[in-house]
Amino acid sequence: MRLWVDRLTTFATLCPDVNPNAQTQRIGDVEVCHWRDDFPDVQPSDIPDVVIEAFACELPATYVAAMSRRELPPKWINLEYLSAESWVEGCHKLPSPTSGLPLTKHFFFPGVTPLTGGLIRERGLLEARAAFDEAAAERFLASLGISPRAEQELFVSLFCYENPQLPALLQCWEEGGEPLRLLVTAGAAATQVQEWFGHPFETGTSMQRGNLTAHALPFLSHDDYDRLLWTCDINFVRGEDSFVRAQWAQRPFVWQIYPQEDNAHRVKLEAFLIRYLEGCDTKVSLTQFWNAWNTQSTPSAEAQSAWLSLMADRQNLDRHARVWAGRLDRAGDLANNLVCFARELQ
Repeated sequence: MRLWVDRLTTFATLCPDVNPNAQTQRIGDVEVCHWRDDFPDVQPSDIPDVVIEAFACELPATYVAAMSRRELPPKWINLEYLSAESWVEGCHKLPSPTSGLPLTKHFFFPGVTPLTGGLIRERGLLEARAAFDEAAAERFLASLGISPRAEQELFVSLFCYENPQLPALLQCWEEGGEPLRLLVTAGAAATQVQEWFGHPFETGTSMQRGNLTAHALPFLSHDDYDRLLWTCDINFVRGEDSFVRAQWAQRPFVWQIYPQEDNAHRVKLEAFLIRYLEGCDTKVSLTQFWNAWNTQSTPSAEAQSAWLSLMADRQNLDRHARVWAGRLDRAGDLANNLVCFARELQ
C-alpha cells in the first residue's frame, strides 16, 4: 500500500515512526509519500490496481491523466465522509463516470448500518476491549500519574472543540452531589478548563474545585486514547475519529459534531441520534444533552439540567452502549468492506 499525505508533521504527531522530512518512507507494510504542491510526474506503470481518493482530497490532474493511460484502468474509489443520513445508503457504491476519460469512480460511504461501508475497526480491537478489566484500568491510570477511582466517583474524559457550554458544565460538576474526575485531553479542552480555573493547567498537573478534580493529560497515542475511553464512565468526543472510537469503546459518550455554516451539522447530528437511539430507553435525556452541548449560542442552564437527567439514566446508557457496539460489528469493518468491494469491481 502506498499512502500520500500532505501534512507529514501532523502525521508524525499521530504516528511517531513517521519522519516528517522524508519524501518517501516505509512504516510497516505501508509506503508513505509526501504529497507536495508540486506533485511529481506519474507514469501509467506507477498507478496501482486500486486508487482510493479519501475524504474529498481530489487527485492531482497529472495523476488522473496517468490513470487514464493505464492499459487496464485502475479501480477508482472515492472514500467519503461518515454520515448516518438516510441518503447515504442509496449513494453507497454508486458509479460516477468521468467525462472524457475511460475511468469510472465509485463512491464508498462509511456508515453505521449494514447498507453502508461500516466503521474503521482494526483486527483484535473488540478482543482487546473485552480483556481490559479494572486492574488494567488502574495500571493505565497509574501510567498517567492518576490515582485509582474512589467509591462513587465518576470518571469523565473530555475531548472537544471550544465550547460555550463547557463553563456551565464545569460549574455543574463542581457543585454536583458526587465526586467527578475529569481527564482533559491536550488542546482546546485543556485551554478552556485552564481559563475556568484561572490557573496554569500544564500536562501532568491537577486542579480541584468542589467535587470536580481535573487532570491535564499528555497527547495520547491511539492505543492509549482507546484505553482512556475504556476507563471512563462517559466520554466527550469530537469530530469523526474519536467519535468512532467512542462507539467501539462500549461506553456512554457525548459527541460534539464539527460546526458548519447554516447549522448544516445539526442535520447530521439528528440523523445519527435517530439511528443510535433505536431501542434505547434514554432517548429524551440523551437527545436534550447532545443538543445543548452542540449549541453555539450563549451558555445557559440547559446543559446543566440536561446533564443531571442524563446521569439519572446511566444504567440504561451503559447497557445501550454495549448493544450499539454489537450492531456495528454486524455491519463489518470499513477496511475489509473496502477490500471486498474492490474485488467486486470489474
